[in-house]
Amino acid sequence: MGGPSDPPEGTPEGVPGGGEDEYRSVVFDESFVRAAQLQEYSAQERITDHAPAVRRRPPPRRGLSRQALALVVLIAVAFGTALYMGVRSPYRSPVAEKPAEPLRMTVIPLAPRNEVPGDTDVERLYARSPAAQFRTGAEGVTLPAARRTAHFSDGQVVSALITAKDYLVRSSLDPDVLTGGRTRPVRVLLDSGQLDQFDRSFTRPTADGRHAPTGWLVRFDPARVELADRGIRVRGTMQAAETDSATLEVTTDHTFVYALRPAGAGRDAAASLFTVRRELHFRFDRDDLRLHQAELAVAHVQAGPLSCAEDSAGRLRPLLAGRTAEEGGPAGTDPYATGSAPALCGSLAEGAQPDV
Repeated sequence: MGGPSDPPEGTPEGVPGGGEDEYRSVVFDESFVRAAQLQEYSAQERITDHAPAVRRRPPPRRGLSRQALALVVLIAVAFGTALYMGVRSPYRSPVAEKPAEPLRMTVIPLAPRNEVPGDTDVERLYARSPAAQFRTGAEGVTLPAARRTAHFSDGQVVSALITAKDYLVRSSLDPDVLTGGRTRPVRVLLDSGQLDQFDRSFTRPTADGRHAPTGWLVRFDPARVELADRGIRVRGTMQAAETDSATLEVTTDHTFVYALRPAGAGRDAAASLFTVRRELHFRFDRDDLRLHQAELAVAHVQAGPLSCAEDSAGRLRPLLAGRTAEEGGPAGTDPYATGSAPALCGSLAEGAQPDV
């Protein structure tokens, strides 16, 4: 393609000389335009190689920016989490917590009429006793069929029954509790409103119907007796019922039979059987069910062979093989003393002892 100063067909007619025309550098005649080589770029070429040099401004955004939107979402999530934790917190509010009622307990020693029978063969003792068909250990604490109530689901009823069973197993079958003096395995299952009463029962035991350790658990005097067999025999029943829209009650009635012998006497010493019947009433609110805890409302305990003259509030001091009950009844009861429980004692039936 020639320059403007050299048109392909010569100088057009009527046009003055190139050097004299001040517009000659920008004026093209018809022959010049026809001779020009034009090239049309494809759409792809215009996009890739000939994109416009000036970037278009994006259209203005309406509403919140991303940063502002993220901040709003974060605040909403934090507020929702705080509200949820406040409603579902596992920790009880002291203001909203319903105070637990104190445990009412009765411990009745059963004195033998004759000499306590014994045998070096523990299995023979069990086989010749009313406990011959009892199950061993926790297998004897069986759960009944769980049915929902008007205000509690099947799962909540099962949870109450399991907690009651755990309490029975820990307080009646755990060797560390029976003769080792441990209390924590039982304490952790209690409603927090009863912990002060529980602790006082062990620091200052009193036969007042409120603060006897043997009302909370089975506890032998380790200076006198030891377990001759850890396979404790058990039989009993459990049942759950709704007392109101906020409370479940579980009632248990179990008989535990222990084989005991004198402490440190060795395996050759004669063993004897000791029987404890525990009737317990547990109460559960929804917090107790969630926390795997229980409120122990009533404990009725009968245990023997014991001597009525012995104090059975702090520890059980069984009469062992070959022993007889001491003369005399239980400690006197003062009818003028308020807040005290009557001293009780029963007689152990001869049929409750092994036939050896």
